[in-house]
Amino acid sequence: MLHSLRKTFEIVLEYFVVFLMVILTIIVVVAVIYRLLGSSLAWYDEVAAILLAWITYYGSALAALRRRHIGFDSVLLAIPMPARLWAVMLAEAITAGFFILLAWAGFVVMSILGGMSLTSLTWVPISFTQSVIPIGAILFLICQALSLPEYWRKTSYGVSLEHAEIEEEVETEMKKAGNA
Repeated sequence: MLHSLRKTFEIVLEYFVVFLMVILTIIVVVAVIYRLLGSSLAWYDEVAAILLAWITYYGSALAALRRRHIGFDSVLLAIPMPARLWAVMLAEAITAGFFILLAWAGFVVMSILGGMSLTSLTWVPISFTQSVIPIGAILFLICQALSLPEYWRKTSYGVSLEHAEIEEEVETEMKKAGNA
């Protein structure tokens, strides 16, 4: 069940990030065409910056789910067992603590900016655009939790997620040993 939930989250996040990237690309192309024709879109800069922030937040949640964010597997795997797993728990706790703090700060920011709207598109509330902060942080936490069991297992076996080219070989060896 956890695997299917993880896969569902991955598909939904992937499509949403691709959707945001397509929208940003269309907006940039349209803005370039307008500028070539001697005009400009007043809302372009503001909306493009917001979309880029959204891509970053939602993309980071997807990276967390895939465990492809910045890491130091080489250092981690050099730590002998069981201290390696204690290091994983510490790193996970620190990361979770940061994102809990980020989610809280995001909710505070949204409440402060509650009645404001964008400068160029006055019908768009700033709280909507800034909702990416707490939503992205909560999604990151969920994705981190969903990917933790597999990460825990691979780390305990000494599998480096930074070196995907050998990951398949290690998985095959683990299956032969009856551990997967």
